[in-house]
Amino acid sequence: MSAFKPKEVISILIHLGFVKKRQSGSHVIMYSSKLNLTIPVPMHTKDLGKGLVKSIIKSVESSEAEFLKLK
Repeated sequence: MSAFKPKEVISILIHLGFVKKRQSGSHVIMYSSKLNLTIPVPMHTKDLGKGLVKSIIKSVESSEAEFLKLK
């Protein structure tokens, strides 16, 4: 799996139907009414860790392949 920047993850989540609910400090809070799910995405200058990205993919009930396609 390649590295993801926070803005890329947010863009993919928006494409999957999430909306930006608010920003709390250095985290953007994304919400999906369809899944009734809230996901915080850290807005740091570095790439997000692989474990965090895999956790987000699992939370949104997506596959790695589908997530990478939306990148």
